Amino acid sequence: MRRLLLICVLAALGAPSVARADAVIDWNVQAQATILAPGPTAHASTLSFAIVHGAMYDAVNSIDHRYQSYLAVPRARRHASKDAAAATAAFRVLAALYPDQLTTLQTRYDASLAAIADGRAKRRGIAAGEAAAAAMLAARANDGRLPAGTPYPFPLGTAAGEWRVSPPLTTVEPAWWVGNVRPFLIGRGDRFRTAGPNPLTSKAYARDLNEVKLIGAFDSPLRTADQTTAAIFWQAQPLALYSGVMRDLSARYRLSTADNARLFGMVTLAAADGAISCWNDKYFWRFWRPIDAIRLADTDGNPRTEADPTWRPLFDPATPTTPPLVTPNFPDHPSGHSCVTSSVMHTLQDFFGKDKIAFDVSSPRFPGQPRHFARFSDLLGEIVDARVWGGIHFRTADEQGAGIGRKVARWEQKHYFGRVE
Repeated sequence: MRRLLLICVLAALGAPSVARADAVIDWNVQAQATILAPGPTAHASTLSFAIVHGAMYDAVNSIDHRYQSYLAVPRARRHASKDAAAATAAFRVLAALYPDQLTTLQTRYDASLAAIADGRAKRRGIAAGEAAAAAMLAARANDGRLPAGTPYPFPLGTAAGEWRVSPPLTTVEPAWWVGNVRPFLIGRGDRFRTAGPNPLTSKAYARDLNEVKLIGAFDSPLRTADQTTAAIFWQAQPLALYSGVMRDLSARYRLSTADNARLFGMVTLAAADGAISCWNDKYFWRFWRPIDAIRLADTDGNPRTEADPTWRPLFDPATPTTPPLVTPNFPDHPSGHSCVTSSVMHTLQDFFGKDKIAFDVSSPRFPGQPRHFARFSDLLGEIVDARVWGGIHFRTADEQGAGIGRKVARWEQKHYFGRVE
C-alpha cells in the first residue's frame, strides 16, 4: 500500500514544474525569515523550524486524516480550510517563540486569512490551527531549551585531544545546551551514541589528521578550486539551504497542501533530532578541532603526526567571504552539518521513495550560483568531504555524524508519519 502511494506522489515527475503557493510553502518562507532574523546558531534554530512545521503538519493532518498525527490533536471536519489551519498554526507558534517580531507576523497572518474566503471552512481551519499550535507549545514547554547567556558548565580542555575554543574565537558557543533538549522523535538524546573519535595514538587518527592538514589547509595546493567553493558554499544554516530544495520539489511534483505539511514536518523534525543527537554526542566526547590538533601534534603521542604551530584552515577570516569563516566554537566530533544533512537527505529519500532525483541547492555564500546534484546521497557525500576541505573536521567526525542522521531518519520512518489504513 505504501509503495503504491509513493508511486502516485511521484507520477508527475516528467511533467513541467509549476510553482504553486499554499500556506505551508508561504509560512515556510516566513518561518525562515523570522527564525534566522536574530542570527541564532544554526543548530538551535533547527529546533524552531521543527516546532513550527510540526504544528502545521498536525493542523493540516487533523483535516486530511490520512496519516498518523505527530501529537494528539482533535480531528477536524474534512471540509475545513487547510490553508487557514496551516497559517494559524505557524503564526501562533512563531508569535510565541519570537514575540519581538509580532507586528510583522500579524501583518503576514492577516494577509494569509484575507486570501481565504470567509465561511465555515475558514473558521474551522483556524480552529484546527489554534488547537495544533497549543498542543505543540504545550509539548515543548520546559523541554531543555535555555535562554541566551546561560553559562557553559564544562571546563575547557588543556590536554591532548581535549576540546578548547579554537583561534581566532575566544568564547564558547551560546547554544551548547542543544544536546540536552528533549528530542522530538527518538526519546532521548544519547540514543545513537557514536563510537567516538579515533584514539590519538592510532593509525586511523594519524590518517585523519594528515588528510585535513594537507587538503584543509588555508593555502592547500591539493584542494581544487571546486572543492574550495564547495567547502565555503555549505557554511550556512542547513534548513535554510534545504527549505529551498523542498519548495522546488513541491512545485515539480505538484504536492498538495497536506503533502507539503507532511514533507516539511518529516524533514524538520528529523533535522531537529539530528541536531540534538549530534550536540549530545559532541559534549560527551569533547574532542579537539583540527587546528588545535595540528598545531599541538607534538603532544598527541603519535609518531605518525607532526606539529605545525602556524597551520591555518581554509575556514580562516582571511578567506574572502561574508560572513567571515572561522573554526566553529564547539567540539569536533561528530560533525553537526553531517548529522543534520544526513537526517534531511534520508528523510527525503523516504518521502519520495527514491534517491535518484536531480535538484539544485542555493547558498547565501554564492548568490546565483547553485550546486547541482543527481541524487540526495550525492549531496550528503559532498557534505562529508566539504567539512574536511574546509579544515574544520576530521573525516571520522563527518562519517559518524552522517551515521547519526541516518539512524534518526530510520527511527522516524519506523515510528512516525505512517499511513492510517
